[in-house]
Amino acid sequence: MITQQQVLDAFEYREGKLYWKYVKSIRIKAGEEAGREDAFGYRTVRFNYKMYRTHHLIYLMFHGVLPKIIDHINGNRLDNRIENLRIATDSQNNCNKGIQVNNTTGSKNVKWHERIKKYEVSVQVNKQRQYIGVFEDLELADLVAHMAREKYHGNFAKHK
Repeated sequence: MITQQQVLDAFEYREGKLYWKYVKSIRIKAGEEAGREDAFGYRTVRFNYKMYRTHHLIYLMFHGVLPKIIDHINGNRLDNRIENLRIATDSQNNCNKGIQVNNTTGSKNVKWHERIKKYEVSVQVNKQRQYIGVFEDLELADLVAHMAREKYHGNFAKHK
């Protein structure tokens, strides 16, 4: 298990990035930024023979705990400033996702219901789909979806 002290000894934190404090290998020098971007858009670093996401190490560095899930408040996976990181549940982390790529209305949590020719609003609440209602007007449906996210997702609500 990695400790806060190990991370503090190995890395320097500056503006959301980690830098090596010592020569790690022939290729990695002291003062160089640690890690690289992975296929999922997170910065990762190999430390003590294990891969870690940089935001987990930064959180451990500042708070002394290594939670399973850490949410990027602004949704940017490379923005690892400590003020942009918070502990979350899986459900809360999912609330803070942007609009899905297969969305056809351009409004989050709003879909066109072809059979009844209306816009349907629903939000995810604790892994359950919460039906809100149907609306003839896209603008009204978008407003209702916004209000539903505020109600059910609280601080984790993301509207775009």
